[in-house]
Amino acid sequence: MSPSTPSSSTKERKKYNELLNSVKLTERISDIEIEEKLKKLRRLIVLYGIPTSTPNLRPLVWKLLLKVHDLDSHQYLKLVSKGRSSVADKIRNDASRTLKSDVEFQRIVGESKLIRLLDAFAWRTEEKSDGESLYVQGMNVLAAPFLYVQPTELEAFNCFSRFIELTCPLYVLPTLEGVHRGLRLVDKCLQIVDNKLYSHLRRHNLTAEIYAFPCLCRFPLTNTSDKFTAVLTLSACTPPLDQVLCLWDFLLAFGPHMNVLCVIAQVLLMRDDLLSSSSPMKLLRMFPPLDAQPIISIAVTLVRDIPEDVYDDLVRHCFDPRQDY
Repeated sequence: MSPSTPSSSTKERKKYNELLNSVKLTERISDIEIEEKLKKLRRLIVLYGIPTSTPNLRPLVWKLLLKVHDLDSHQYLKLVSKGRSSVADKIRNDASRTLKSDVEFQRIVGESKLIRLLDAFAWRTEEKSDGESLYVQGMNVLAAPFLYVQPTELEAFNCFSRFIELTCPLYVLPTLEGVHRGLRLVDKCLQIVDNKLYSHLRRHNLTAEIYAFPCLCRFPLTNTSDKFTAVLTLSACTPPLDQVLCLWDFLLAFGPHMNVLCVIAQVLLMRDDLLSSSSPMKLLRMFPPLDAQPIISIAVTLVRDIPEDVYDDLVRHCFDPRQDY
């Protein structure tokens, strides 16, 4: 993925428009045809990213990748009308801290939209379960990019709901099962791709549980277990926001499991400094600002170095409760 010049950006927009005009999530196109179009869309994303010069392109691409096409406004309004959920206090506490330093996010989204969406989602999960609302710290930051990117709250809610429920449900369990799996896979995959760096960190008693996700999280954590919630954010609270969105273009295209390799990519970008340091944790506390392009390039390269069985574990760790790591 390389930076776009004005002329190349025009060509990229044309490629996207040609493809998107041929993709309609309706009965007139078969599931096989849709999947073929989505493969081409994913290829465009990994090669060029999503051009930002066309404002409505990213929202449309995200909806297509998540296969969000049925927007039930009546259902959302019904959920919103229920008001405060049983986890309202937690939601409000977290919402007040979400991307607080990002002026543009606060201008476009703000606190009230985020609270309303999360309360509605809590009511939705309560209706689907045995009366128990689903909410863990970190979901506030996961919802933030959808509210920022999508033109309406309804579209953001549907994208967020589908993303949570279908692609990474184990990440938001009260036990944070998917989070713990992800942490173990960071260690496992780092050992495979760079045993020298892995061994150096281990000699300093550093595992992914200690360093990987806390250093990605840039909001204050409220208790000792909260360090694990940073994996939920998929780097969404690591500034700057424009780079977060570029990284999310990639993660939505190829799956949230790729965040494990993106975390490793960020560590590898610090490799020389880490290996020469007698206190690598000091460096890991100060993760540099997010730069999506090199992170994605490294993550894609790492895929071919991961054994097939480990990669299968990587793919499934977000959603498959039958897997054991």
